[in-house]
Amino acid sequence: MNAPQAETPQQVRTRLRKVAAATIVGSMLEWYDFYLYATMASIVFSKIFFDHSDPATASLQAFATFAIGFVARPIGGIFFGYLGDRIGRKRMLFITFCLMGLCTTAIGLIPGYATIGVWAPLLLVAIRIVQGLGAGAELAGAAVTSYEHAAADRKGRQGAWPALGLNLGLLLSSLTVYLLTLGGDAFLLAGGWRIPFILSFLLVLVGLWVRRSLPETPEYSHAQDSPAQPRQPIREVFTTQIRGLAVVFFLAVGYNALSYIFKTFSLAYLTQFKGVSAHVTSLSVTLASLVAIVAVPLFGWLCDRYSSQRVLMTGGVLSALFAYPFMALLSTGKSMAIYSAVIVGTGLLAPMMFAPQGSFLSRQFPVQSRSTGVGTGREIGTALAGGLAPLWALAMVAQSATHSTLGVTLILACSGVLVAVATLFDQGYRYSRHQN
Repeated sequence: MNAPQAETPQQVRTRLRKVAAATIVGSMLEWYDFYLYATMASIVFSKIFFDHSDPATASLQAFATFAIGFVARPIGGIFFGYLGDRIGRKRMLFITFCLMGLCTTAIGLIPGYATIGVWAPLLLVAIRIVQGLGAGAELAGAAVTSYEHAAADRKGRQGAWPALGLNLGLLLSSLTVYLLTLGGDAFLLAGGWRIPFILSFLLVLVGLWVRRSLPETPEYSHAQDSPAQPRQPIREVFTTQIRGLAVVFFLAVGYNALSYIFKTFSLAYLTQFKGVSAHVTSLSVTLASLVAIVAVPLFGWLCDRYSSQRVLMTGGVLSALFAYPFMALLSTGKSMAIYSAVIVGTGLLAPMMFAPQGSFLSRQFPVQSRSTGVGTGREIGTALAGGLAPLWALAMVAQSATHSTLGVTLILACSGVLVAVATLFDQGYRYSRHQN
């Protein structure tokens, strides 16, 4: 086979612009839906899709649908991760984006409980499961793609592109909710909640257009020419790469427990137990997202300067130390305290742990099984922690006679420690000489 022609500097810049756009837009859509769904589940869905004669039960049922979406994530992570290793990163990202995007739009079109009865929550759950299949592979695919396109000395910065997309998605969705609630929550309950879900179709069209021109990664293309390319990447991951899989899994558990309590539990807690309006909570996430958009590139640079392992470890330790102050600030129910807590947790600490993951997780596996390994380990961990941690935390507060948040504080502290400890077992040295 002829050796590929070397790219010119201009061709490299063009390729990287396409990769940046494709990975950022995909992460934007995933987290645009994430915040929208979390907000609507805590404010609207219990009244729209469930029998709200018992408001407390309806609220837990609505929030449980958020967790149900995580059930399908490991299946999607394993299956589409396998496809990423077998048919290419580019094709897999196109498929997952379609699944995820169309489901987000479909949620805005589901009739309410008053119209179709029990079919309303059943449709909501079915769509969330299908959506979870796509979301289960989106982050892993975007992280691996960004990492494999990057030069050796920029893998930290370019591996942080999905984290930038995450915070742009949070900014877009939180700002949308903020504008929709300028006059209170009544407009959302009257049907205004459907607007941002349906309008997401525009983001889907943009994403599909961008991903059509996404080039395959140089590392994957080169690996396809190698006789060492495994035919069964799933078997390789579970037999010869089990330590790397464990590192990704435990890091995902710790990070997602922290992240989803910062971003999801806090919304439900403030709404249900402190009487804080969506107007305040959405503004807090908007402000945090603005901070994170600036912080993510900085943390990506620090990964290249000091290593993604060190940045991740520092983020885990600081998050554990911030557990008590975070809950203490939220418990006041005061706007300025809420803004401070969410800005530090969501705007600084979560990005500090998420920005390094593109490079850190990817280098736990060889290129031939990288998509499978990252997708499998991360999504099993995400399903356990991202789906259960906020629901568990909310149930603990609800069952406490005084609505104590001590248990939530312990979950946050333990999760931060788990992130820091998981980084100590870094496997990157086995697959790359560059510790970024």
